[in-house]
Amino acid sequence: MSNDKEIDKLNNNMNRRHFLSKTSLGLGAAALASLLPKSMLSKGDEGLDGVLDSPHVIPKAKRIIYLFQSGGPSQQDMFDYKPKLREMHGDDLPPSVRGDQRLTGMTANQDGFPLAGSHYDFKRHGDSGIYVSELMPHTAEVVDELCFVKSVYTDAINHDPAITFIQTGSQQAGRPSMGSWISYGLGSDNENLPAFSVLISRGSGRPFDQPLYSRLWGNGFLPSLHQGVQFRSGKDPVLNLNNPPGVNKMSRRNMLSKLKDLNQLHLNRFGDPEITSRISQYEMAYRMQTSVPETMDLSDEPDWVFDMYGEDAKKPGTYAANCLLARRLAERDVKFIQLYHMGWDQHNGIPDQLPLQCKDIDQASAALIKDLKQRGLLDETLVVWGGEFGRTSYCQGELSKETYGRDHHPRCFTMWMAGAGIKSGFEYGKTDDFGYNIVENPVHIHDIQATILHLMGIDHEKLIYKHQGRRFRLTDVHGHVVEDILA
Repeated sequence: MSNDKEIDKLNNNMNRRHFLSKTSLGLGAAALASLLPKSMLSKGDEGLDGVLDSPHVIPKAKRIIYLFQSGGPSQQDMFDYKPKLREMHGDDLPPSVRGDQRLTGMTANQDGFPLAGSHYDFKRHGDSGIYVSELMPHTAEVVDELCFVKSVYTDAINHDPAITFIQTGSQQAGRPSMGSWISYGLGSDNENLPAFSVLISRGSGRPFDQPLYSRLWGNGFLPSLHQGVQFRSGKDPVLNLNNPPGVNKMSRRNMLSKLKDLNQLHLNRFGDPEITSRISQYEMAYRMQTSVPETMDLSDEPDWVFDMYGEDAKKPGTYAANCLLARRLAERDVKFIQLYHMGWDQHNGIPDQLPLQCKDIDQASAALIKDLKQRGLLDETLVVWGGEFGRTSYCQGELSKETYGRDHHPRCFTMWMAGAGIKSGFEYGKTDDFGYNIVENPVHIHDIQATILHLMGIDHEKLIYKHQGRRFRLTDVHGHVVEDILA
């Protein structure tokens, strides 16, 4: 009994050192809680959390910047060096190479299929010695940071189904975009900006060709909270975000609070989960009234940053300006940043159009890699570059010494990746001497999607959404992770 009294006495006799040592963990936890985003602490009611309680695999990337080149870049003129095409320039593509593969209606009825050697010289660059065209001098400077996948192929041969396929995993419209799947699975790391952000630029090659549709960054059958939010150049970066004249911030807050109460009544009565998304979207929009203008304001960027990205970086809505904004969004922990750059559909006039298109994106893409690296962000950011398909090695229409064009080619094309979890200074896959068929390590679109999800910590076979009695996933019933390109 006396021993118990002594123990009580010792416990009650606590000096300042004892107090601080015993409560330091609690104080530290309280301080940490004030610094961490709400989404990392608990399952909140703001819709910030994904459906996964934890990643399926250890994630290598915290975020993705997807530089999508809409229209189908010509891989033979940029990254896939084919001297054989120059040697046989003007000769017909051997029927044994073409086989019975499907052609578009634009070239299927041509009398011949004359091979078109590239007008542009290729040289080896970097310690890796990877060939890059003279059209891409800035990309050549960062070649040791990149992983070129030269054996990508797709199922679609025309633009709309091909773009829909690579963005959503299906050629038919209505499925969720990859960014929506990642938002659904992992949620957001920034409660003041959308997890899935979209930026669009119009290229100089064919500036009014091949429109883009908002369903490409749509949520499909997933809750609407996970749809991509388009950031625009101009006065209103996000449509319908600013208060109308005569409505101040306090009035807006009071209105949203009352609206939330009404929506909550409907939720309690009907149990429709879309009401929860609606509540979260209104609250996110309110917070974005402050965060979006701050993010889009480039006035605090020093001159050397604009010099690195190029003169177009000061022009809102250009690819260069959007690459700089992508870096700013990455700094703010936006999880999926999607850039679309239009104008790559060179069916003719490649010598006139392609240099302009490459100039749009070359310096800015390379600058983004350099900028992320110098800020310590590249190791945790996956950068993806590529279009919906490639171009044919034969000429569409008339071939001359001055000009040539190329048709759509789904059988093989080139994409590159960089950053988190990806081998650097590396080439994967190989096409034949004509750049027409894959001869080594084919990589399907679903394989690209499975690999991207894997790097974000998601098993593409396990992130599933049940809709109309069927279980859906981004890769449908296909796809495997391309382990050979992982660092």
